[in-house]
Amino acid sequence: MIPARYAATRFPFKLMKPLGNKTVIRHTYDNTVATGLFREVYVVTDHEFIFNEIVKIGGKAIMSVNKHESGSDRIAEAVENIDADVVLNVQGDEPFVQKEPLKNLLKAFDDKQVQVASLMKKITDFSLLHNPNYVKVVTDKNNNALYFSRSPIPFLRDEKLKPDYFEHIGVYAFQKKALMRFTKWPATKLEQFEKLEQLRYLENGIPIRMVETDTATVKIDVPEDLAVAEKHLQNF
Repeated sequence: MIPARYAATRFPFKLMKPLGNKTVIRHTYDNTVATGLFREVYVVTDHEFIFNEIVKIGGKAIMSVNKHESGSDRIAEAVENIDADVVLNVQGDEPFVQKEPLKNLLKAFDDKQVQVASLMKKITDFSLLHNPNYVKVVTDKNNNALYFSRSPIPFLRDEKLKPDYFEHIGVYAFQKKALMRFTKWPATKLEQFEKLEQLRYLENGIPIRMVETDTATVKIDVPEDLAVAEKHLQNF
C-alpha cells in the first residue's frame, strides 16, 4: 500500500512533480511493483490527479472515502475488506524503492511476536542530526524502537563517546490486525508533539521492530529534495 496525499504541507503537490521522465508517485509505484514481493500493490489517495496517474498505466489505485491525518489511517480504510495477513506501507514520497530492504522487512515477521516493523539507516552525514525533516530512532538490544524524534537522539552528554545515530526510513509493515487497532486509538500526545504517527503504537504498548538497512534512499519532503532526487536518479 502506497498512501499518497495530494496537498502535502511542506511541499504541496510533490507526488505529481516530474522526476526524470515520470512523476514522483509513478517512480514509487513502479519500483514497488518491480520488487516482485507483493500479491497486490495499490496507491491509496485523496485526489483524482494521483488516482488517474496510476490507473492510466494499468496500475491499481483506491480513492479514500474519509479524510485522514496519517498514512496508516488511509491504508487501514483501504485494506479493511482486503484479505491480508501483513500489509507493507511504502510512502509515496520514497521513489527509490528497492527489493532487498523490503524483503528483509518482511522477514521480521518470521518472529511471530512482531506486530509492526520498520526500517532504519545509520546516519553518516551528521548535518542531518539537527534537520527535523529527518526522523531519528533509538532502539533496545532487541532492535525494538524506544523512541522516534525529529530532534537528535540520543543526546551526547559525554563527548568522548561516539554513539551510532539512526535515521528512520518511512517504510512500515504491519500485521493487519495491528493496523486496524491503530485506527481505533485517538492520536496520542507524543504523536501530536512530534507529528510522528508511529509514536501512537509505542504509546499504546505496541513494539516496532526496526530492521537496519544500508541502502541509500532519497525522500522528497521539501522542494530542495527534488534536485537531490534528480541527481540520485542518474545512478539508480
